[in-house]
Amino acid sequence: MAADFPIDLANLGRSGALDARLLSEPPVLPLRPSRSDYDLNPLAREMGPRELAPACVLIPIIMRAVPTLLFTKRAEELPRHPGQVSFPGGRVHASDASLAATALRELEEETGIAAEFVSVQGFLEVYETVTGYAVVPVVGLLSEGFVLKPDAREVAEVFEAPLAYFLDPANRQEHVLNWKGGMRRVYAFEVETHYIWGATAAILVNLAQRLTA
Repeated sequence: MAADFPIDLANLGRSGALDARLLSEPPVLPLRPSRSDYDLNPLAREMGPRELAPACVLIPIIMRAVPTLLFTKRAEELPRHPGQVSFPGGRVHASDASLAATALRELEEETGIAAEFVSVQGFLEVYETVTGYAVVPVVGLLSEGFVLKPDAREVAEVFEAPLAYFLDPANRQEHVLNWKGGMRRVYAFEVETHYIWGATAAILVNLAQRLTA
């Protein structure tokens, strides 16, 4: 399947193979909201224009014979987005040296994978959430040999899925939802027993567009 794509998935680790398709620098944060459906959030209407809170996620591409993506399934006890599939990530802390450092810190906190196993390749466009976050996706190559020690308070499961699956538009669902009185278009993927939608699915579509352009 990988041969059908303009990028050689088996050689993503080769110098320049991946980073040439990504943003070399992250956007300057914080950002003002630009998405039209952000206005569907009643809190945003009450508060008026405001800066989005900076956050980062790591998109870990595991360099196996057939490259995979690593995902987490959020614990059911979490107050926000319980049980949803996501990439490791969270809010930027003042002590983080960079946005990439935020993503690597969150990866280790959530999954136990040390930053030394990750080679940061670049960034994707910021994703704005209607809850007021500017999420910067950081793309990294994750070498084999890491040990998983998930934080059970945050993570119910860590799993992998083939990268090529998300690059094929045939596997991509698109839905129009009535949300808070307005129409909102969302993407989704189904991988075995996992349903991936919302911000994570939108970020996957962005990644696919860059890798298959």
